[in-house]
Amino acid sequence: MKKILLVTDAWYPQVNGVVRVFATLMPLLEARGFTVTLVEPSQFRSVPMPFYREIAWSLFPKRTVGRMIAKEAPEYVHIATEGPLGLAARSVCIARGIPFTTSYHTHFQLHLEARIGTALTGAAYAFLRWFHKPASATMVVTEHLRETLQAHGFAHVSVWPLGVDTNLFTRVERPSSELQKPVFVYMGRLSPEKSVEEFLSLSLPGSKLVIGDGPQRAYLEQTYGKTAHFVGYKKGQELVELLSAADVMVFPSRTETFGLVIVEALACGVPVAAHDVMGPNDILTDGVDGYLDEDLADAAMRCLALRPEDCRATALRYSWERSAQVFTNLLSPISHNRDRMKVHE
Repeated sequence: MKKILLVTDAWYPQVNGVVRVFATLMPLLEARGFTVTLVEPSQFRSVPMPFYREIAWSLFPKRTVGRMIAKEAPEYVHIATEGPLGLAARSVCIARGIPFTTSYHTHFQLHLEARIGTALTGAAYAFLRWFHKPASATMVVTEHLRETLQAHGFAHVSVWPLGVDTNLFTRVERPSSELQKPVFVYMGRLSPEKSVEEFLSLSLPGSKLVIGDGPQRAYLEQTYGKTAHFVGYKKGQELVELLSAADVMVFPSRTETFGLVIVEALACGVPVAAHDVMGPNDILTDGVDGYLDEDLADAAMRCLALRPEDCRATALRYSWERSAQVFTNLLSPISHNRDRMKVHE
């Protein structure tokens, strides 16, 4: 079996898109004849990352990462994140002439804008462009994102589509729920860049359901706890039951590169109300499986008339099998010369 060394600053117990993507992908890669060796934060001394405390910020990992690469001697190296582990692996690979690929999952510049304004947008783009430049391929999840990055000077950008488990995410016909209809749901991280408060402040009939957790949960639950139901992170069949009880998902974020939760909701027959921005407008067809509008309350109400089967049909276009195939096709093979893997103290 061919070995992929996957370097990620995001891993369990975190709950986010990067973790979910690669946790889903790994067994599919193994079924295709690959083994995946992880380099992730629990293997290092770390502190919580500024602004995103769920992510562990690994301290001085370069020497250990170099030794791990030498020991594992992988056929492929993929760097999933731009944090300390990603930086360490990038540095080691460049120094030893080892080709590698990267993936671009998070618009850090938009997250910064949501928190502190536009002052650092240019610097964020410059850092990300520098980080991904040496990669033989930078994988992005939509054509829209590929075009955006290329317009900002990124090179070697390739589309790597994501998927949804449509066997798990399928509508339960009579889900148990005591929430008053219609039910409008938000699912995801509770943090400023996700604009959850926009959803919670909408004037909508029925009930609001919030699935997820994060640094804003205490504030949001204290402020909106009388008008919304907060249930924390859910997974598996429990999550499917909750989604199936919903009538509309409201997706207020403007900072996504894709939005896995959108296709998971669609797979359960739930239409999505969102802004007309990257992520939602790459997935949704206005008036078929959702509505894209600045006025989320109006979009959410119009979604009530949409058909669950049309939502499900959109989700069926997203296959994890295809995602795994494209991912392996984009990997860059390393020549079998163990000397180039060695640690040079």
